[in-house]
This record gives sequence, structure tokens and C-alpha cells, in this order.
Amino acid sequence: MGKIILYVVGAVCAYLVGGINPAIVMSKLIYHKDIRTLGSKNPGFTNFKRVFGGKYAWLVFALDLLKSALLCVIFGPIFAKVCGSFSLGAAYVALFAMLGHAFPVWYGFMGGKCFSVGAAAVWFVDWRAALIAMAIMMILLFTLKYMSLSVIAAAVSCPVSMLAFGVRPAGVIVLSALSAALLIFRHKANIKRLIKGKENKFNLF
Repeated sequence: MGKIILYVVGAVCAYLVGGINPAIVMSKLIYHKDIRTLGSKNPGFTNFKRVFGGKYAWLVFALDLLKSALLCVIFGPIFAKVCGSFSLGAAYVALFAMLGHAFPVWYGFMGGKCFSVGAAAVWFVDWRAALIAMAIMMILLFTLKYMSLSVIAAAVSCPVSMLAFGVRPAGVIVLSALSAALLIFRHKANIKRLIKGKENKFNLF
């Protein structure tokens, strides 16, 4: 019963916290506009930076990382005590935080593409997989300059790396794979543009 309650509470809390979107909040508070009506209409770091510039974009990115990190820090130790695995707890709340970020109840289920949320969490799940994912992303981003392609490749590398490293329990890899699948699904429009050669390039700095 204790495990069931933990899974339910973890899922609900992660979904609700993950659904709080700094890009939407800051676009309204600072610029009195809704980022979901501007640019690509995606309420995330990339579109925020393209539309409003970098002044507050990095704060948006940091806040997205922070909400995910806090969930892992809070629920990871609880899962470690109840289920015997910190990584399982971090991967579990990360998936539901990403679902909340993508389909937030707070904003009519119109959310972002999950990258920042997942990027923070993977460091708590397996730092080796996180290091590889970051390296892949940076190499692709600085050479090809496609943010979407970079984050998709990084996300796919996570469960693959964990499988190669023999991460246990196996549920961690399954949850990581589901998170990667969600991120890919949220980038389906970007994938279509990449295939057609119409995807916008992105300069990080």
C-alpha cells in the first residue's frame, strides 16, 4: 500500500509542478504577451529566446531545470527508502513532470516540448548517460545549429546509454525510454520541417 501511495502522490505532484511554465508566466508578467501566440507558439526556452531575446530566456531555462531538479531531490530519497532505488524515483517523477510540462492542466493542456525538464532529471537518474547526452547535444547544436535535432538525439541516447551501462532496476531504462518517446512526439512538427529542410536554425548565444 505504501508503494502505491508513493507512486500516486509522486505522479500527481510531478505532473502539477511540471505544468508550471516559466515561459508562459514570464511572457505575460514582463512583456504582457502570451508566448503561445508568438513565433513557433511553443512555450519553451528556444521560442522564448527567438521572440524576446536572451535577457530573460536563460532564466526561463533555469526555472524549468529547477522544478525538475527539486522533484528529483524530494522524491528520489523517498523512492530509495520505499522502493530501494533513487534513480527509479527520479526517472518516475521526471516522466510525469514532462507530461505536466507538455500537457499542463494550468494552461488548457497547451504546453512545451519537455526538453529542459528531462535535461535536469537525467543527471539525477544516471550522470554518465547525462554526460553523453549533453556531449551529443552540444556537438550537434554547434555544428548543425538545429536545436530540435540536437535534443532529440540527446534524448534517444539516454535509454541507450543506460542499457549499455547496465542500469538497474530495468524500470529506470523503461521510464527513460518513455520520456524520450514523449519528447520525440512533442517534436513531431520539427521532425517534419527537418525532413523538408525548412527547420529554423538556432544560435545558443
